[in-house]
Amino acid sequence: MIVIADSSPLIVLVNIEHVAVLSELFGKVIIPTEVAAELKHSKRPQYVRDFIASRPAWLLEQAPANVVQVPGLHSGELAAISLALELHADLLLIDEVRGRQAAAERQIPITGTIGVLEIAADRGLLDLAGAFAKVKATDFWISHELLDQRLELHRARQQSRNR
Repeated sequence: MIVIADSSPLIVLVNIEHVAVLSELFGKVIIPTEVAAELKHSKRPQYVRDFIASRPAWLLEQAPANVVQVPGLHSGELAAISLALELHADLLLIDEVRGRQAAAERQIPITGTIGVLEIAADRGLLDLAGAFAKVKATDFWISHELLDQRLELHRARQQSRNR
């Protein structure tokens, strides 16, 4: 499975101490060089810079050969979309709305941080309520009501499976 990641899912997952689920779910994850640079930037929290400085073996870095041009997107998003196209990725991890729209327009399968957490919870890798509580305590912009709704849907799916 080829999985490409933009910076936001990595930042949030490192912040809430669940970044390891990426390797458990996908084996390897590839980030473009531009995303690695974003993670190393001095404006990032120290824990994110420490993570990328001692990058785990499952997190690979690769530059795209060509970068698509989509107005309104940052270089990391453009590189992630470009690399996903180039490698025929099975999944692109991206949170930003415009980036998700651009990827969808190019038929790139996508999910975001919340989707990763839901998949991990479905596979018994983490407690979704606890993970969502941690997300709510970060500066990640997402509606707390949406997280509550997603948690209720997750619980309903679990109950129906246990019947």
